[in-house]
Amino acid sequence: MTATDRASTADHTPRLYIRTFWVLHRALYRLSGGRVGLTRPKAGSKFGMMRLTTVGRRSGEPRVAMVGYYEDGPNLITLAMNGWADAEPAWWLNLQAQPDTTVVLRDGSRAVRARVAAGTERERLWLGFRDYPGWGDDLDALAAQRATERAVVVLEPRTTVAAAAS
Repeated sequence: MTATDRASTADHTPRLYIRTFWVLHRALYRLSGGRVGLTRPKAGSKFGMMRLTTVGRRSGEPRVAMVGYYEDGPNLITLAMNGWADAEPAWWLNLQAQPDTTVVLRDGSRAVRARVAAGTERERLWLGFRDYPGWGDDLDALAAQRATERAVVVLEPRTTVAAAAS
Protein backbone atom coordinates (compact mmCIF):
# COMPACT_ATOMS: atom_id res chain seq x y z
CA MET A 1 0.00 0.00 0.00
CA THR A 2 1.45 3.36 -0.97
CA ALA A 3 1.40 6.50 1.18
CA THR A 4 -1.21 7.92 -1.20
CA ASP A 5 -3.41 4.84 -0.73
CA ARG A 6 -3.10 5.10 3.05
CA ALA A 7 -3.98 8.80 3.00
CA SER A 8 -7.14 8.18 0.97
CA THR A 9 -8.27 5.29 3.17
CA ALA A 10 -10.53 6.01 6.13
CA ASP A 11 -9.42 4.43 9.40
CA HIS A 12 -11.07 1.17 10.42
CA THR A 13 -11.41 -0.10 13.95
CA PRO A 14 -9.76 -3.53 14.14
CA ARG A 15 -12.29 -6.37 13.80
CA LEU A 16 -11.18 -7.92 17.13
CA TYR A 17 -12.16 -4.73 18.98
CA ILE A 18 -15.54 -4.60 17.31
CA ARG A 19 -16.33 -8.27 18.05
CA THR A 20 -15.19 -7.83 21.67
CA PHE A 21 -17.43 -4.76 22.06
CA TRP A 22 -20.45 -6.64 20.65
CA VAL A 23 -19.91 -9.61 22.99
CA LEU A 24 -19.47 -7.34 26.03
CA HIS A 25 -22.51 -5.21 25.08
CA ARG A 26 -24.79 -8.25 24.85
CA ALA A 27 -23.38 -9.63 28.12
CA LEU A 28 -23.90 -6.30 29.92
CA TYR A 29 -27.50 -6.18 28.70
CA ARG A 30 -28.10 -9.78 29.79
CA LEU A 31 -26.38 -9.45 33.20
CA SER A 32 -28.22 -6.21 34.03
CA GLY A 33 -31.58 -7.76 33.21
CA GLY A 34 -32.00 -5.27 30.35
CA ARG A 35 -31.46 -2.20 32.53
CA VAL A 36 -28.18 -1.29 30.74
CA GLY A 37 -27.39 -1.40 27.03
CA LEU A 38 -30.38 0.12 25.26
CA THR A 39 -30.50 3.85 24.50
CA ARG A 40 -32.75 6.24 22.63
CA PRO A 41 -31.28 8.21 19.73
CA LYS A 42 -30.59 11.90 20.26
CA ALA A 43 -30.10 14.03 17.12
CA GLY A 44 -26.76 15.82 17.23
CA SER A 45 -25.56 13.64 20.10
CA LYS A 46 -25.75 9.88 19.51
CA PHE A 47 -27.55 7.06 17.76
CA GLY A 48 -29.77 4.72 19.76
CA MET A 49 -29.14 1.08 20.56
CA MET A 50 -31.79 -1.62 20.17
CA ARG A 51 -31.89 -5.36 20.67
CA LEU A 52 -32.87 -7.08 17.42
CA THR A 53 -34.07 -10.69 17.39
CA THR A 54 -34.01 -12.58 14.11
CA VAL A 55 -34.56 -16.20 13.09
CA GLY A 56 -31.45 -17.91 11.75
CA ARG A 57 -31.96 -18.50 8.04
CA ARG A 58 -30.28 -21.92 8.20
CA SER A 59 -30.73 -22.98 11.84
CA GLY A 60 -34.23 -21.65 12.48
CA GLU A 61 -32.97 -20.65 15.94
CA PRO A 62 -33.48 -17.19 17.47
CA ARG A 63 -30.47 -14.87 17.02
CA VAL A 64 -29.86 -11.60 18.89
CA ALA A 65 -27.86 -8.56 17.81
CA MET A 66 -27.42 -5.15 19.40
CA VAL A 67 -27.87 -2.63 16.58
CA GLY A 68 -27.56 1.15 16.31
CA TYR A 69 -30.56 3.05 14.95
CA TYR A 70 -32.35 6.35 14.61
CA GLU A 71 -36.06 7.10 14.24
CA ASP A 72 -37.79 8.36 11.10
CA GLY A 73 -41.41 8.86 12.09
CA PRO A 74 -42.70 5.47 13.24
CA ASN A 75 -39.84 3.64 11.49
CA LEU A 76 -36.49 2.59 12.92
CA ILE A 77 -33.53 3.09 10.56
CA THR A 78 -30.24 1.20 10.71
CA LEU A 79 -27.28 0.28 8.52
CA ALA A 80 -26.61 -3.33 7.57
CA MET A 81 -23.00 -3.06 8.63
CA ASN A 82 -20.59 -5.62 9.91
CA GLY A 83 -18.01 -3.35 11.48
CA TRP A 84 -17.40 -1.92 7.99
CA ALA A 85 -16.17 -5.32 6.77
CA ASP A 86 -17.25 -6.28 3.27
CA ALA A 87 -19.43 -9.21 4.38
CA GLU A 88 -23.08 -8.52 5.18
CA PRO A 89 -23.96 -9.01 8.85
CA ALA A 90 -25.73 -12.26 9.71
CA TRP A 91 -28.69 -10.37 11.21
CA TRP A 92 -29.33 -8.68 7.85
CA LEU A 93 -29.08 -11.96 5.92
CA ASN A 94 -31.56 -13.45 8.43
CA LEU A 95 -33.96 -10.50 7.98
CA GLN A 96 -33.84 -10.87 4.21
CA ALA A 97 -34.98 -14.49 4.61
CA GLN A 98 -37.58 -13.68 7.31
CA PRO A 99 -38.39 -9.93 7.52
CA ASP A 100 -40.96 -10.13 10.35
CA THR A 101 -39.20 -9.74 13.67
CA THR A 102 -39.17 -7.95 17.00
CA VAL A 103 -36.92 -5.30 18.51
CA VAL A 104 -36.52 -4.23 22.11
CA LEU A 105 -36.11 -0.52 22.68
CA ARG A 106 -35.52 1.42 25.88
CA ASP A 107 -39.32 1.87 26.22
CA GLY A 108 -40.40 -1.69 25.34
CA SER A 109 -40.61 -4.18 22.51
CA ARG A 110 -42.03 -3.64 19.06
CA ALA A 111 -43.10 -5.99 16.24
CA VAL A 112 -41.54 -4.82 12.97
CA ARG A 113 -41.01 -5.81 9.35
CA ALA A 114 -37.65 -5.15 7.71
CA ARG A 115 -37.09 -3.85 4.20
CA VAL A 116 -34.27 -2.15 2.34
CA ALA A 117 -34.61 1.54 1.45
CA ALA A 118 -34.06 2.37 -2.23
CA GLY A 119 -33.78 5.40 -4.49
CA THR A 120 -34.52 8.83 -3.07
CA GLU A 121 -35.73 7.33 0.22
CA ARG A 122 -32.32 5.68 0.68
CA GLU A 123 -30.52 8.93 -0.11
CA ARG A 124 -32.64 10.85 2.41
CA LEU A 125 -32.19 8.24 5.13
CA TRP A 126 -28.43 7.94 4.42
CA LEU A 127 -28.08 11.68 5.03
CA GLY A 128 -29.98 11.23 8.29
CA PHE A 129 -27.12 9.14 9.74
CA ARG A 130 -25.02 12.31 9.86
CA ASP A 131 -27.36 13.72 12.54
CA TYR A 132 -26.47 10.84 14.88
CA PRO A 133 -22.71 10.71 15.57
CA GLY A 134 -21.00 7.39 16.14
CA TRP A 135 -21.33 5.64 12.78
CA GLY A 136 -17.86 6.83 11.73
CA ASP A 137 -16.11 10.14 11.26
CA ASP A 138 -16.58 10.07 7.48
CA LEU A 139 -19.50 7.79 6.67
CA ASP A 140 -19.20 8.29 2.90
CA ALA A 141 -15.47 7.47 2.88
CA LEU A 142 -16.02 4.34 4.95
CA ALA A 143 -18.85 3.21 2.67
CA ALA A 144 -16.75 3.90 -0.45
CA GLN A 145 -14.21 1.30 0.71
CA ARG A 146 -16.78 -1.46 0.43
CA ALA A 147 -17.23 -3.48 -2.73
CA THR A 148 -21.04 -3.18 -2.51
CA GLU A 149 -23.42 -0.46 -1.40
CA ARG A 150 -24.31 -0.50 2.29
CA ALA A 151 -27.98 -1.40 2.81
CA VAL A 152 -30.09 1.14 4.70
CA VAL A 153 -32.62 -0.98 6.59
CA VAL A 154 -36.09 0.30 7.47
CA LEU A 155 -37.90 -1.46 10.31
CA GLU A 156 -41.58 -0.58 9.96
CA PRO A 157 -44.17 -1.25 12.66
CA ARG A 158 -45.89 -4.47 11.68
CA THR A 159 -49.40 -3.11 12.35
CA THR A 160 -48.80 -0.36 9.74
CA VAL A 161 -47.56 -2.93 7.24
CA ALA A 162 -50.56 -5.21 7.84
CA ALA A 163 -53.05 -2.34 7.46
CA ALA A 164 -51.46 -1.20 4.17
CA ALA A 165 -51.70 -4.73 2.75
CA SER A 166 -55.46 -5.02 3.36
